[in-house]
Amino acid sequence: MILPLLLALQAAPAAPIQRGTALPPPGTEEAAVMAPVNALLAALAKDDGAAVLALTLPEGTITAARTGPDGRRQRRTLRWAEFAAQLKPDGTRLEERLGTPAIEIDADIAMVWAPYVVLVDGKLTNCGYDHFDLVRGDAGWKLLNVTYSHRTDGCRVDP
Repeated sequence: MILPLLLALQAAPAAPIQRGTALPPPGTEEAAVMAPVNALLAALAKDDGAAVLALTLPEGTITAARTGPDGRRQRRTLRWAEFAAQLKPDGTRLEERLGTPAIEIDADIAMVWAPYVVLVDGKLTNCGYDHFDLVRGDAGWKLLNVTYSHRTDGCRVDP
């Protein structure tokens, strides 16, 4: 009885390997965590510093980690107010697209990790991974820190 079952399992095609998980359905805690993340990306697309500040906690930071043209590692960190002050409409159309996020939640803290690509005026310019730290308070989920890698090689439009 077991032998036919084992033979049948060997003959069955292997299931395709799946990467990541599906996006969270609306109304879930994961969707609530993603709301400020998605709103931040929309604010960046509009160069809207005031919207960025409404989504973030003032003591938080945004940090870029990249390798410079000379091959040396570089890191730049700004408080949210400094970052928001740099956002000024300049006529370019920026779009940051996230790939499938990994979302972890424990009580009032959450983490989102996702690959991303950036397009400027429809042209792919860079990619990497975003890491969002969020904290839940009376006003709901807010972004505390965002850390991201930045590279220009090996980027695909579909992260």
